[in-house]
Amino acid sequence: ALQCHLDMVNEKNADVEHDFSRDPIRPVVEGKYLQADGTTLGADNGIGIATCLAVLEDGSLKHGPLECLFTVDEETGLTGAAALSPETLRSTNLINLDSEEQESIYIGCAGGAGINLTLSVKRGAVPVESSCYRVTLKGLKGGHSGVDIHLQRGNAIQLLSRALNEVLREHSFRLAGYNGGNMHNAIPREAYADVVIPLHSQDSVLLCLSSALEGIRKEYEPVEPELEFSIDGSDRFENILEFESGQTVLNLLSALPHGVLTMSYQIPDLVETSANLATAGIDLEALHIHMSYRSSSASALDGVALRVEAAAKLAGARAERVEGYPGWQPDVNSELLRIAQEVHQRILGVEAETKAIHAGLECGLIKEKYPSMDMISIGPQIEYPHSPDERVEINSVDKFYQFLAALLEELGAGG
Repeated sequence: ALQCHLDMVNEKNADVEHDFSRDPIRPVVEGKYLQADGTTLGADNGIGIATCLAVLEDGSLKHGPLECLFTVDEETGLTGAAALSPETLRSTNLINLDSEEQESIYIGCAGGAGINLTLSVKRGAVPVESSCYRVTLKGLKGGHSGVDIHLQRGNAIQLLSRALNEVLREHSFRLAGYNGGNMHNAIPREAYADVVIPLHSQDSVLLCLSSALEGIRKEYEPVEPELEFSIDGSDRFENILEFESGQTVLNLLSALPHGVLTMSYQIPDLVETSANLATAGIDLEALHIHMSYRSSSASALDGVALRVEAAAKLAGARAERVEGYPGWQPDVNSELLRIAQEVHQRILGVEAETKAIHAGLECGLIKEKYPSMDMISIGPQIEYPHSPDERVEINSVDKFYQFLAALLEELGAGG
């Protein structure tokens, strides 16, 4: 069986006009890469779809009995794979086509889950002697909350709340709105806060806020060279959060974990557990937060949830866990892996690295349905998935297809 998913992450830069429900992706060739103009490309997992269709259409390929499994909603919770019936497939081997690193064969992945937080807010009238501003932090790289989490990129939600909290140590202002992030599995690239500042302290507050944001910009400059911020005057807001309510919002956003929490004790350089402060937004009645987290350890997943719930309880917020998905435990003695390694060496002339990934693959859910099925995951070189910087190395797609075609022929001949 060849397996891939049909959906993609819809991310775009704020200054790009694009409706994913209607507008086509605009591909651009930049050197050796294919990418999109200001949006995600969809190589994750469009490459897998195209590969399955190419294999089915190519009459010159030699292979044994073949099934192609296309799943829906992988990016929003792997619900397609979760709904798969144990009676659907007859294959004894499965090749997942959703990996993103050439010359690598994946045999394991992390499990994941999420948690939604709701913090009620209290609102009041905007003081007469005050000015309204929108504070924006943008230009971050973002990326996949599993694949890219070890790169220590900035989280726009967390960094903006940190800057505002720093100002609150010395000055008083009121929060009117807050918004950042839009995907549960992408690191937030942009966030903004609407603030109301008393006229008598306007200059000192703005100076302190600019200083805090500039300090963060310099701190992250090596990894986030495009990070920028702005403080723009705004029309008068209809209402604002009461002071203590706004302070609780910022404290909670600052306290929640984000990034790598632990590294694997067994596999060198593999992240074991991480958290992603994915989305945050305030409506008239509450602050709504979504946290996603991953781990190759089931107990560590529960540990992250308990930590987030503790922070929520201290802030007076309600926490609701979102059902997760299982990890895929590596099998270094896999016969499919052995054959794939031999074919890779013979066809491409290099030894493939055997790896596990700190991201969710559908193999874990499929393995639950088919415990005896042997599995690997492969793919071409795809970089910066889940962000508008997503790109695929063009030549790697040809190598990937050559490898897959030879592997199918070898399996069809009996290994």
